[in-house]
Amino acid sequence: MEFRAMRRSAQQLSQEECERILERNTSGVLAVMGDGGYPYAVPLSYVYVDGSLYFHCAKSGHKLDAIRGCSRVSFCVTDQDEIVPEKYTTCFRSVIVFGRARILEDEAEIRRSIEALARKYAPGDTEENRTKEIEREWAALCMIQVEIKHMTGKEAHELMRRRQRKTAEL
Repeated sequence: MEFRAMRRSAQQLSQEECERILERNTSGVLAVMGDGGYPYAVPLSYVYVDGSLYFHCAKSGHKLDAIRGCSRVSFCVTDQDEIVPEKYTTCFRSVIVFGRARILEDEAEIRRSIEALARKYAPGDTEENRTKEIEREWAALCMIQVEIKHMTGKEAHELMRRRQRKTAEL
């Protein structure tokens, strides 16, 4: 499948900046094809590792049923959203990912992905404590990988200008 080019390409972020946004943020919205053909979008915590997104969930529910029915998903992360009331606009920066979701079955893959998630959300914790928490939740744990097929990022003109000024000052 060929993905659409961004209409306002002057506002498009580089792939490197998109990846930095995915790395530094902690939540996004996963969109799947839900029941009855209705889109189902759900906010969730995630980790970005080696070109894929990973998140955990229960072993049953709307999200998993939708992924089993259609693995094509999108995921959106808002990096910044600063309201500028006098201009009736916002200074925004966001990334949208399109990809295929896969329910992980291999225990080694599950372990690597949940450990990456745990390191992201509890970076100061000890490996022993993380392992203990993972073991406690292991039986109920389901991990999903979203293999990214296409990714775009966009930011408001004002943020682009701010970044260009900073670069020029260096």
